Amino acid sequence: MALNTDKIDDTALALLYLTLHDDCRAWKGFDWGVLGRLHDKGMIHDPVGKVKSVVFTQEGLERAKALFEEMFEK
Repeated sequence: MALNTDKIDDTALALLYLTLHDDCRAWKGFDWGVLGRLHDKGMIHDPVGKVKSVVFTQEGLERAKALFEEMFEK
């Protein structure tokens, strides 16, 4: 089955926003492939490392907020 990785990435980005803390950090608990694609798209800084959170880029934070509101607000 072929997967639409762009939709997966958008959903993961919106869910990362759900765990937003310290203004620009989110707990990383997603598949490394997804995090790698989000990094390649410029949405988060490099997720590799011992830190248990990722840092949004400004563009990524804005997109994550918009996607979160679009997908999950009533």
